[in-house]
Amino acid sequence: RPGRFDRRIIVDKPDLKGRVDILKVHAKDVRMDESVDLEAIALATSGAVGSDLANMINEAAINAVKHGRQVVSQKDLFEAVEVVLVGKEKKDRIMSEEEVGHALVTALQKNTEPVQKITIVPRTMGALGYVMQTPEEEKFLNTKKELEAMIVVALGGRAAEEIVFDTVTTGASNDIEQATKLSRAMITRYGMSSRFGMVALETQNNPYLGGDSSLSCSPQTAADIDQMVVDTVKHGYDTAMDLLEKNQKKLHELAKYLYEKETITGEEFMQILTRTETLEEAEGK
Repeated sequence: RPGRFDRRIIVDKPDLKGRVDILKVHAKDVRMDESVDLEAIALATSGAVGSDLANMINEAAINAVKHGRQVVSQKDLFEAVEVVLVGKEKKDRIMSEEEVGHALVTALQKNTEPVQKITIVPRTMGALGYVMQTPEEEKFLNTKKELEAMIVVALGGRAAEEIVFDTVTTGASNDIEQATKLSRAMITRYGMSSRFGMVALETQNNPYLGGDSSLSCSPQTAADIDQMVVDTVKHGYDTAMDLLEKNQKKLHELAKYLYEKETITGEEFMQILTRTETLEEAEGK
């Protein structure tokens, strides 16, 4: 009858404090060593819900037991984060140099999050490799410069393909999709276009049921938006190409090291990136 179901209760995904509290609840009966930092895990899992976080604690405990340990370490927890978010490793298919391009473009730009880990080991959820970034603090808003940097990072893999192999593959399809969506949102929803200013040109429908959207403008304006999206993505790609071309030696050095190790930490990555060439190495070349 009328009025019976007029109350809407929206349950948002937990914030940083909420994720830390949820992790503590599920970790209370799990033995952990002194390296464990649940706040760092919470920072790395923005967007995760309670069931995801519970699964991460369980996966970390299973991983520790598999390696003959009776306590869970921070490494176990980060591996569990990857299993829950991107799937288990598939060691039978090692591939993709694109990840070096993503990581290198990330490190060479301002307004990007630090690199935590790089891997070229495919995952069961479809990722052929990926770069894991961990924010230094939880953010709910992004600046225009940060969004532009995200577009450049997303296109770093395709740029690396073209520089190293002089060809392109289908491996960058998801990155291209993300860069395109972000570019369009900046123009139509975030008011970050100098041409259209703070005019909402796109309406998001049913944000909790798929989040589809529809344009609310004339066909001519829609065509103009399409061209601006193309220009924005192209500019991001050109920026990625320029960064990688100027740092080709590091690109090849990092790629070689990654092929040997398959997975490297952000610390290893930064050591290679910031390492200066010794006199003996220069003479040897």
